[in-house]
Amino acid sequence: MKILLMCANGLSTGILMNKMNDWGKKNGVELEVRAVPVDDCAGIYKEYDCLLIGPQMAYKLKEVQKIAIGRPVATINPQDYALGRVDNIMKCVNELIKEEK
Repeated sequence: MKILLMCANGLSTGILMNKMNDWGKKNGVELEVRAVPVDDCAGIYKEYDCLLIGPQMAYKLKEVQKIAIGRPVATINPQDYALGRVDNIMKCVNELIKEEK
């Protein structure tokens, strides 16, 4: 599964990206997570199964949803984001992907 994390300039989501990639390895889940600035998603979103926006950029959700046709897009829960709760984030991702199909 490929997940695109987005924030203002890809830095704050970089920490979460590392945690998510480590979680995938630890749990035997094929997972590739990349962090980028939210404004860069238009050119690369098709390469990903799910797009997640950092809570600080929640105001960009509708804009990204209009761009990323055919891909589930959501804002990460602020508590899960702040505490790096990858289990909760992955539950959300799995539900989003299930709903999209």
